[in-house]
Amino acid sequence: MSRTPLRRGRPEPLSASASAVAPGRTRRLLRAAAAAAATAASVLALGLLVRDSWGPLVQFDERTVRAAVSFASEHPTLVDALLAWQWVFEGRRVIVLVVGACLLVWWRTGMKTRTWWALATALAAWGFANLAKELTRLARPVLDEPLTHASGYSFPSGHASTTAAWSTTLVVLVWPLLHSRGAKTAAVAGAGLLMALTALDRVLLGAHFPTDVLAGTVLGVGLVLASYLGYRGWSPQDPVPPGPSVRTTQEAR
Repeated sequence: MSRTPLRRGRPEPLSASASAVAPGRTRRLLRAAAAAAATAASVLALGLLVRDSWGPLVQFDERTVRAAVSFASEHPTLVDALLAWQWVFEGRRVIVLVVGACLLVWWRTGMKTRTWWALATALAAWGFANLAKELTRLARPVLDEPLTHASGYSFPSGHASTTAAWSTTLVVLVWPLLHSRGAKTAAVAGAGLLMALTALDRVLLGAHFPTDVLAGTVLGVGLVLASYLGYRGWSPQDPVPPGPSVRTTQEAR
């Protein structure tokens, strides 16, 4: 490593690009922190309303989950499908698929930094969801004839938060590879469908209240988008396979 010799006199000014790096990074980190704080505040506010037994919300939760379980119990085929969905979308199973998908994208495209961001974000979101459960310690629905037996605390829903976080992460990961509006719309719609089906699964089985799945979905999506705001433009450019509309990864971020 060479050193620049010391010279007397007025130092040379930094280049425009170099001088903009620090402020640019600071702004990105501030935006990311603000988005993460807003996500945490919204989930916390909902959790406090539930913990303090705010009448309208608690009544809505209880009526909805009882009606949902009653409906599902009348359709055995639906119950089987719900239990299968619950098993497939358990965090420890889905994380294997998410890691595999990230590594596949890395292998096929060479987007190393973006892949590492996706992996770190997916794991962090999983950890935050588990931490939120321990902080709130809210009980699950108590039903006369439950359709499933779930351990742990209820708020926020782990299934909902991880499905939301990981599907959002994968969409953001492959976004530079989607060169058409149709492909982008399909990716967002697919992620939204997974979130909605997982949320319905948890309520129909009586494993969670509606507020649990709402908080989990907000937490999962919000944390990923906050992480992306901090990551966007931070790392070196990755190669992106050419398509109908060629852009660099830096521009796509």
